[in-house]
Amino acid sequence: MISLYIDADACPVKQEIYRVAERHAAKGVGLKVFVVSNAPIAVPRSEMIERVVVAAGMDEADNWIAERARRGDIVVTADVPLASRSVKAGAATIAPNGEAFTEDSIGMTLATRNLMDSLRSAGAVTGGPKPFSPRDRSEFLSSLDRAIVRLTREGFGAT
Repeated sequence: MISLYIDADACPVKQEIYRVAERHAAKGVGLKVFVVSNAPIAVPRSEMIERVVVAAGMDEADNWIAERARRGDIVVTADVPLASRSVKAGAATIAPNGEAFTEDSIGMTLATRNLMDSLRSAGAVTGGPKPFSPRDRSEFLSSLDRAIVRLTREGFGAT
């Protein structure tokens, strides 16, 4: 069974994840989607989708995901520290814009995130992230599909 964890509070691609998961499940891939948030979020009624509401507080959803994610799972998050923890656990980790976090890239990504955070704390205006685009959504769909296919080929998700 492939567990697909969504850091859901600000995730712009939840509907896409549900559709891709349903499509792969229809092909016989064993998938379970966990929609993890600090507040209740509407999710489709499906055996394969579970809503998880964690306690309010900083990083509670991240901690819940990081404690469970392992090799053969997928984590969808824009949170770089959670991505780092997920990659270290061996999970395929994807940002909502389709960027795959890997062992090769996560160090630099985390360092850049920490530098920008320090600059903002010192009062620098850094501009923030670019707006989410249709191309980002398309890149995400491709990345998620590739991750599921790769894990299936590696023997995960067998029913």
